[in-house]
Amino acid sequence: MAEHEEKKHEESLMEKIAEKIHGHDSSSSSSDSDDDKQSESSIKDKVFRLFGREKPVHHVFGGGKPADILLWRNKKISAGALGVATVIWVLFELLEYHLLTLVCHLLILALALLFLWSNATQFINKSTPHIPEVQIPKEPVLEFALALRFEINRAFAVLRDIALGRDLKMFLSVIAGLWVLSIVGSWCNFLTLFYIVFVVLHTVPVLYEKYEDKVDPFAEKAMHEIKKQYAVFDAKVLSKIPRGPLKQKKKD
Repeated sequence: MAEHEEKKHEESLMEKIAEKIHGHDSSSSSSDSDDDKQSESSIKDKVFRLFGREKPVHHVFGGGKPADILLWRNKKISAGALGVATVIWVLFELLEYHLLTLVCHLLILALALLFLWSNATQFINKSTPHIPEVQIPKEPVLEFALALRFEINRAFAVLRDIALGRDLKMFLSVIAGLWVLSIVGSWCNFLTLFYIVFVVLHTVPVLYEKYEDKVDPFAEKAMHEIKKQYAVFDAKVLSKIPRGPLKQKKKD
């Protein structure tokens, strides 16, 4: 009996030791998995994103209805907006329709149809068509005007800083952008340029959102190369250009 009890005691001790070892392994494996998850999350956080963004593309465009349209969240509305823009471009650019002529023709057609319909209902004993009163709401117009005013004032402030010689990098960027716009303007008129921008806004963001993991590494390499070339250009050329009076006062 004593030998049997000793064997049971030894077996219980072995079971406890095995449970402790198993528990230690599971805790270590869970801690390892947690460390792996943290390392993966830290790696994901350090991934380069185009234009230094930290939010998804949808939030970059405001996260509202305009973002839904640009990113094709509602395919019917996005396709409708692109289709209307295409029809307008075809009418004015390819068919060489004039805006005033088109507006007058549309008003003539609409008024003629409504006039005939309203008079025809008297002969066929039907109720006259219900034409709702159309009024432009006040609040959206004021919000748009305030937003437009803010953006225009900010552009004026940037142009003033550039004119005063405060930001050489911004000066070169604006000059390069205006030069590119002047070249594009010599190729096509304003309506075609507006249509191209509209099509680009409805195609490039959604494609980038779909393939951003492939685009961002190439963008990172390009940004590193641009910064390297700019550093060389700054050291050899820009640093030797005399700055404006405000810059000199700050240095003094």
